[in-house]
Amino acid sequence: MKALAVARGTSLNKLFEELSTKALTEFNAETRFRLRVASGDRARGLEILEKLDRVHSEFGSD
Repeated sequence: MKALAVARGTSLNKLFEELSTKALTEFNAETRFRLRVASGDRARGLEILEKLDRVHSEFGSD
């Protein structure tokens, strides 16, 4: 983890914060998607997937 933080030019604490945020965002999106699927709201589920894609794109651009 330390090598990754150094490679990104950030502190270990900041790296953990970023990774935690990403993990929680993914979990939240997946949970909401599964709830929408269970309720049969396909359109809303697809919106959530698109949002997740945007989050992944933004995180990957750091």
